[in-house]
Amino acid sequence: MSFSQHNSILTLKHLQESAETIYLERKGRATKHSKVANEIIGMLNANGGTIVYGLHDNGTIEDLNQLAVKELDHYRKIVNDLIEPPAIVELEEISLDSGALIFVYHINHESERVFMRKDNEAVYLRVADSNKGPLKREEVKKLEYNCHIRHYEGELRPDFDSSSLRKTVCDYYREKMNYEGSFEDLAIKRNLAARKGDQVIYNNAAILLFSEDPSQYIPNALVRYIRYEGTESQSGSRFNVVKDERMEGAIPRLIEILDRFIHASLRDYYYLDLKTGRFQMIPEFPKEAWLEGIVNALCHRSYNLQGNSVYIKHYDDRMEISNSGPLPAQVTVENIQSERYSRNPRIARVLSEMGYVRELNEGVPRIFSAMSDFTLEQPVYRDENDTVTLTLKNKVTNHKETIHADTLSNIESNWDSLSPNQRHLVSHLFDVCEAKVADLALEIGISTQATRTNLNSLIDLDIIERMSDKMRDKNALYRFKNK
Repeated sequence: MSFSQHNSILTLKHLQESAETIYLERKGRATKHSKVANEIIGMLNANGGTIVYGLHDNGTIEDLNQLAVKELDHYRKIVNDLIEPPAIVELEEISLDSGALIFVYHINHESERVFMRKDNEAVYLRVADSNKGPLKREEVKKLEYNCHIRHYEGELRPDFDSSSLRKTVCDYYREKMNYEGSFEDLAIKRNLAARKGDQVIYNNAAILLFSEDPSQYIPNALVRYIRYEGTESQSGSRFNVVKDERMEGAIPRLIEILDRFIHASLRDYYYLDLKTGRFQMIPEFPKEAWLEGIVNALCHRSYNLQGNSVYIKHYDDRMEISNSGPLPAQVTVENIQSERYSRNPRIARVLSEMGYVRELNEGVPRIFSAMSDFTLEQPVYRDENDTVTLTLKNKVTNHKETIHADTLSNIESNWDSLSPNQRHLVSHLFDVCEAKVADLALEIGISTQATRTNLNSLIDLDIIERMSDKMRDKNALYRFKNK
């Protein structure tokens, strides 16, 4: 049961046992009030969040009643005494059933201002599960620029008709937030709407997250999937688009639609398990990579740049996922695995609370890890012309000419009797399709004569074949037997 009047999802168990994230920080009783101020500033400049003072990192309760009243007052007046400009931070003083006292700081993110220490002008930024700073001057300038871009998702839209809200998505969010009141009240609490007189006015973030058709209010708030035949886009008589689909709807619904659609659109290819010698059929891209890439694109797109939708371009050898807007704040293509900054913090937080984003600090590393687990090339990010593009490469084009079923069967049935060098040859040919003796010898690390001996053994087993009519041909190619 929640004990917070500010955030219904917060329970003591949640605060004690949840991993610290971009949204949650625990601070023990010995933490100086100036240090707590730095953490609050970091969250104000990032996505907002919750700081619990009186809980150790491991979740142990440290009763604040043991502090002197005058000392405790420093923590009550942190925002007024140490932070500028004036910030929206609500302090809940919660007395637990045990009698212990803890402080819970509820921090609303700000879209237009950069916050700093009042005494030394130091600026901090919450990144993943820790605080970064003081920031350098150039980092502060970039943060100021991104605050201007962030303002768009918080703009109120009096023209939005609340009857356009998708009830199933709204109800699902209320359920995930353990909120018993109306969706209107929850939206106001989560900075997705504001009450003006007797009306509730929703903002752009709410429209993107909960509207039946966001593109009615935000042009090109959609995803476009294009499938090309080949490895390059062609035009005119060589036009090679074989599928062009537009998908629209609230972001959570879009994620579910794309999950099913992309899964059905992917091809399978064989993967050789070197431990067992068995072939496994796996999709051309791991789901954790492409789905995470799509969620990131929807979450971090610059929706104020309304000319471009999110694009998914699917070629024979790769998938490209792109969204409008340059990489935000301190994030670059070089540090994208370690740095975090959400361009749309309201959207990011709701998607996290709904379970579509496990943790913001895991997303990009998960893409890299998933591709590595599939023995695929590392993902590539590009930041060009106000567009960020993620490229995932597959191995399907390496197997355009399907390996004959008899050859696959021969490999599996003879695997246990193959030498380590022969297994290495089979594995390498599976990756490169065909190769010369000299290249294979270099890959295996043995002489060309020893390589030929091993290749001849594989020929005798009807696993590979030599592609040359000449008896002595150093350029002869070896490949899997195809018939």
